[in-house]
Amino acid sequence: MLEAHQAKEGRASRVQTAPAIELRSLSKTYGRGSRAFPAVRSLSVSVAPGEVFGFLGPNGAGKTTTIKMLAALLLPTSGSVHIYGYDVQRQRSRAVQQIGAVLEGSRNIYWSLTAVQNLIYFGRLKGLRTAEIKPRGEWLLQELGLWDRRNQQVGGFSRGMQQKVAIAAALVTDPPVLLLDEPTIGLDVEAARTVKQWVHRLAKEEGKTIVLTTHQLAMAEELSDRVAVIKDGEIVADLPTGDLLDHYAENRFEVRIGVPADVVPAESFGNLQIEAFAPEQTSILLPSEDQHVLYTVLATAREKSLPIVAVNRIRPSLEEVFVEIVRGK
Repeated sequence: MLEAHQAKEGRASRVQTAPAIELRSLSKTYGRGSRAFPAVRSLSVSVAPGEVFGFLGPNGAGKTTTIKMLAALLLPTSGSVHIYGYDVQRQRSRAVQQIGAVLEGSRNIYWSLTAVQNLIYFGRLKGLRTAEIKPRGEWLLQELGLWDRRNQQVGGFSRGMQQKVAIAAALVTDPPVLLLDEPTIGLDVEAARTVKQWVHRLAKEEGKTIVLTTHQLAMAEELSDRVAVIKDGEIVADLPTGDLLDHYAENRFEVRIGVPADVVPAESFGNLQIEAFAPEQTSILLPSEDQHVLYTVLATAREKSLPIVAVNRIRPSLEEVFVEIVRGK
């Protein structure tokens, strides 16, 4: 137990002094000569402790290759990966102790083992004793609703339950960094919601650093503190999520009124677009950023005693921004 305590203290010291993740000119090329294919091209990225980093890109962009290099499952052609200051190639055992990974398709669990056996196996693999693994393993399985089936083979579980076991296996050593590669792929709505709630909890309540790759862009928008987009092996955008959305915001306004759409006297607002926003709110969309039009709408709302809830620049969704970036607009 003393060794484990000292290791945790050492890790805490590094957490305070180093980036959680640092990629330095990271590259990966498959094949040689005329058949060489550069999957990842000189990535340099730093992720702060406790940050949820949305790592997005189209199929074949280099996301999974990058995640595998982060997890020490694939050697880079050049460059380096550091996890809390540990070089993944030169200090592999120390580096991987900082990481928990949920890879696409539940690839980090063994279907022939039970849920408990999976947790013990992966905990032992990273240097923990069974006596250290069992209390946290029990807590994780109970929290994820798997305790009653802890002694059943994972191969007989539903896809959602297998994904929960994969999450528990990734967290059993209490790592400070979590790599989530398509964590909700193939899951039903309820299971996907559970995964999303856990990502939020791990980041906000436990201070985990999370790298999230997903095609569920609404989830990425909701959870990510920062978003980077990779295309053809290169980072083409990297900003805090709000700043990225603001960068692509349209130069026109929305006035939100606190009454249902069928109560709004549409004729008073001329040809402006009026839409129901929520059961008790209505959105009035202005065609431009013309301040005169905005003031006229506000004055009309006041004259008609319509409560103004908000005035916003029209902001796109992350999905819309992603499409624009990938298309090179």
